[in-house]
Amino acid sequence: MRRFAPALIGLACAAAAWASPAFAYEIDPLTRQPLDNALSVRVRPQAVALPTANASLNAADPLAASAVPQMSAIARETVAYNGPYGAGTIVVSTAERRLYYVLGGGQALRYGVGVGRPGFTWGGVQTITMKREWPDWRPPAQMLRRRPDLPRYMKGGLENPLGARAMYLGGSIYRIHGSNEPETIGTAVSSGCIRMTNEDVADLYTRAKVGTKVIVQR
Repeated sequence: MRRFAPALIGLACAAAAWASPAFAYEIDPLTRQPLDNALSVRVRPQAVALPTANASLNAADPLAASAVPQMSAIARETVAYNGPYGAGTIVVSTAERRLYYVLGGGQALRYGVGVGRPGFTWGGVQTITMKREWPDWRPPAQMLRRRPDLPRYMKGGLENPLGARAMYLGGSIYRIHGSNEPETIGTAVSSGCIRMTNEDVADLYTRAKVGTKVIVQR
């Protein structure tokens, strides 16, 4: 495995999280061969002013008035939905790189998401077992084995790779979470987590409850 990385890199689900570009190669867990595509890692300076938080974040949130990266070319929208799942279900299409929150009545909210890169895709049924606002981040053991340079703990906040909100999926290492790199939405860059803009994940967070069923389709 080759890597060029700073001593401290905030990386959730193996995606990039802070400011000047760096690159890292990882091992496909199935073939044990190096992945062809390098991970782009950004380290975002703390002093840089970022776009203003969207009103979707609660005004009482201590960081809501701070700069929260939001830009994404993929707009959240209500679309027709004729799938088999009932209202309140989350359906993630990794092929489309879209997440659907089923509203019922033949409609769903569609969000752009970032998904797992080659070698880190998965599918199945999970349940939201925990929700956190501005979550702390502790990289799972699997990630630390691949990237021993990562911090063992990172406090929640604007520079945390989990972003403004996180919804934890069953007993797995996967989450639906925000991102401080909205430019990666619509791409396959993570180690399996579903990433959204902070604005979109805050909106979904208000709708999805603990116990919500999450269908991940390859």
